[in-house]
Amino acid sequence: MDEIINLEVGQPAPRFDCVDSKGNSHSLEAYMQDGKSVILYFYPKDSTSGCTTQACDFRDSMARLNGGDYVVLGVSKDSAKSHENFINKQELNFPLLMDEDVTLHQTYGTWREKSMYGKTYMGTSRSTFVIGSDGNLKWVGYGVRTKGHVDKVIEELGI
Repeated sequence: MDEIINLEVGQPAPRFDCVDSKGNSHSLEAYMQDGKSVILYFYPKDSTSGCTTQACDFRDSMARLNGGDYVVLGVSKDSAKSHENFINKQELNFPLLMDEDVTLHQTYGTWREKSMYGKTYMGTSRSTFVIGSDGNLKWVGYGVRTKGHVDKVIEELGI
């Protein structure tokens, strides 16, 4: 198994250029040029209870986040159809990026060995990265909890 990547606050964020479930391109460089900060969060699976709680929390906190020029981008390895169903059912007001080959997961160190009922497997570690408009990591959270997570991020960022 490859060495686990653990990004830290202050480091340059890995650059990305991905498409969302609608086929629109999202580039960290473009957001930086627009003076936007990015909240990039990785979650295991569309429409599961914990992931729905987290996505709806971001959805409901968008007004507070947008006041600070933050863009929220969700990432999982689900298909475009799955993402679109999730967006429509939960009325999400932010895009979900495509990462079916887990390249972005690996770049950010969120594709990790997990275990359940004594069985180990590779999966997504629920994680959030706040990237400043300068391209540096302002906040990093691996293995975050769903409940109260967005409030914690907002508090940490002083929004």
